[in-house]
Amino acid sequence: MELLTIGAFAKASRLSPKALRLYDELELLRPARVDPDTGYRYYAVEQLPQARLVAWLRRLGMPLAEIRTVCALDAAGAAREIRAYWARVEAETAVRRDLAAFLVDQLTVESGDVESRRDHTTMLELRYAAHTDRGHVRPANQDTVYAGRRLLAVADGFGPAGASASGAAVEALRFLDEGEELAAGSVLNVLEDAVRGASEAVHDLAEGGEENGTTLTALLWTGSKLALVHIGDSRAYLLRDGELFRITHDHSVVQSLIDEGRLTPEEAESHPQRTLLLKALGGGMAPLPDLRLHEARAGDRYLLCSDGLTGVVPDERIKELLAGEDAVRTLIAEANAAGGPDNVSCVVADVVPPTHPPVSVE
Repeated sequence: MELLTIGAFAKASRLSPKALRLYDELELLRPARVDPDTGYRYYAVEQLPQARLVAWLRRLGMPLAEIRTVCALDAAGAAREIRAYWARVEAETAVRRDLAAFLVDQLTVESGDVESRRDHTTMLELRYAAHTDRGHVRPANQDTVYAGRRLLAVADGFGPAGASASGAAVEALRFLDEGEELAAGSVLNVLEDAVRGASEAVHDLAEGGEENGTTLTALLWTGSKLALVHIGDSRAYLLRDGELFRITHDHSVVQSLIDEGRLTPEEAESHPQRTLLLKALGGGMAPLPDLRLHEARAGDRYLLCSDGLTGVVPDERIKELLAGEDAVRTLIAEANAAGGPDNVSCVVADVVPPTHPPVSVE
């Protein structure tokens, strides 16, 4: 067995001697031999492929704990883990990219650009409808919906007190529907604070336990923009110019497996863990919600819904029904026609010029 000094091995593997000493202490990359008198480390030439893999993974930014997992796998398994890690990085980067775009946009407006300021102060209104239905299977309805002049919300409760949990979450946000409209620059902070209050309300209801909880997806109107807050697997969609866009990302086990390339969307439909959530308002620490700001256009139609709809009605059918009249009722009827296995709730809001009085349908 050919041995290399730590200096020669560091140069060949592109890892520093300091890093090699650390990885030895962490039992990630142990030397082949340590001199009993001097403590000097020697490495086998056969260890170079693993050392180079560690170096590459560190350049990717992978945490050492995950590198340890990758190094313990065969080549195929290691490739799957690296693919899954990078999918998570890209998802997190997308969230930061959206925040950066929002900050650039907001600072551009605040810089005094007259045309930008005029564009951002174009006032529109919402015309909305909301309804919730028990479905054909569940003994009770644990969903809560709300639609008002400024606030739209859907919450899907779970556990013995699921109905109370969803109701408490929405109730904690209802104050946002009152008072003056918020400036776009502050609305996300206000929403985040409101969700923290909702989390505390659900936590108090659950008495610290995790068996009760709720999803929460809400839109807050600023007069020209819609601020989105999202936790769980309820969803928000935008229908614009005949195209349907999902503007939320499910915080669920199956969605994470899809993101990581371990599961196809078709396989997810029958996966035994398809109802398990990675994020929800409940008995534990308040999760960080997804927060985004959407530029609204006249003619946009937004849909907020619980998974009682999306679990049985495909997106193409949602697009077709959402474009029609009385969309809330027809979407819920479609879910019930597909068996109605879950509570189903929908809020639909149209962005319109300020000529139509808002109408709420409960």
